Amino acid sequence: MSTACKVSLALLCLFAVPSFLALTAVAGNKTKQTSSNMQSPPSWCGGIPGMHGLPGRDGRDGREGAKGDPGSPGKAGPQGPAGVNGKDGAKGEPGVKGPPGPKGERGQSGHPGNPGLMPFKNWKECAWNNLNDAKDNGLIKDCVFTKNFSDTALRVAWTGALRIYRCTDCCKRWYFTFNGAECSAPLPIDGIVYMWQGNTQDLHRVRHIEGHCNNIHKGKVRVGFWVGNCQHRNRGDAYTGWQSVSRIFIEEVPKAQF
Repeated sequence: MSTACKVSLALLCLFAVPSFLALTAVAGNKTKQTSSNMQSPPSWCGGIPGMHGLPGRDGRDGREGAKGDPGSPGKAGPQGPAGVNGKDGAKGEPGVKGPPGPKGERGQSGHPGNPGLMPFKNWKECAWNNLNDAKDNGLIKDCVFTKNFSDTALRVAWTGALRIYRCTDCCKRWYFTFNGAECSAPLPIDGIVYMWQGNTQDLHRVRHIEGHCNNIHKGKVRVGFWVGNCQHRNRGDAYTGWQSVSRIFIEEVPKAQF
């Protein structure tokens, strides 16, 4: 008998014999037949099959399969919280100098500053030798000066011989003008010579007249030295610059404090 046939008969006996025995026991109870009359199992069954054995161990893992195709990209997740600020990077090199920008609009004027010292002196002296001017009224001499600033003052001075003659209770006045007008800020700059009894006296003496004048514009200024009459006094015979040097001194200076 072949191996396949043996296996088939074993399987048949495994399922058929228990059924056959159960049926035989039931029939024996009903008919009360003797054991001599009971049928025996088929002669082709070798016996009752044994119990199943224990399961065997798991086999080894198989080889890795081929790499699959890449999956589709997933949806973007929610935005995470802001990270901590990083440290400042290293200072870069200076960039290329750009072209000049457009000219800006004119700014507002600032407040006037305090008067400061002039960086250099601006002065002038006009001098004449032996003027010998016998004029009783009018301009004696003038001196043209260039003033650099509008908010400065002019200091002027006269040094020279002055005299009056042949009069009693008489007076003459010498004074400065600026572009033809006497100073008004703060006051005129002048000097007088008075004589009580002078019919025979002819006294030529060097005299000095000096003062400051404000509110004079910058630019050319004609400073004049004049002779005239005194108020409420007799007129006299005037003489200016006899046999000596006469000078007009002009200097631009900061305004005085108030």
